[in-house]
Amino acid sequence: MDAWRAVRSDSDIQFAPIAQPDPPQTPEWLRALGEFLVDLLGPVARLFVAAWPVLMWVLIAIGVALLVLLIVRIFDIPVLKRRSKASDQAEDALPDRAEAEALLSDADALAAQGRYGEAVRLLLARSIGQIANRRPDLVHPSSTARELSRLDALPDAGRRAFAAIARSVERALFALEDLTERDWTEARAAYADFALERG
Repeated sequence: MDAWRAVRSDSDIQFAPIAQPDPPQTPEWLRALGEFLVDLLGPVARLFVAAWPVLMWVLIAIGVALLVLLIVRIFDIPVLKRRSKASDQAEDALPDRAEAEALLSDADALAAQGRYGEAVRLLLARSIGQIANRRPDLVHPSSTARELSRLDALPDAGRRAFAAIARSVERALFALEDLTERDWTEARAAYADFALERG
């Protein structure tokens, strides 16, 4: 008990509670700024809270899409590349427009003289050369027009052109038939659809 009294009577030790100082007053400019921000951003915050159920699913969908895109890029999965690559290859196979127009002009001159078979054969020979120049991987010395008409690397118009031209040339060579103006017109139209096609 004496020890307790000794501690309590020691003036260096404080036992009575200290009155807390008044909190600092918020400056008027800061209070005005706070009220302005509440007025400005309050409606946006309330709208955000009201739209949160929908917004949450939108954000989840965006997150999933980004995750899928990241996986596709990391593992180099050709999801979107296939179409664009095929489209680029088809564009690469198109002959130069000036060359195509020059070939059509030369073939038209033969056809104007009634030499339809020669005009169609000229279309075939030079169009194969044009493809070989632009895509040497597609044309080999043993390639035939029928083989070219089945190449996936050519656009549909190119396959149709080689099929139409091949039919006419085969009839002229193997059936020994004279080609008519109609044969020439069909072959020319098929080649023009292919050679002058631009995306």
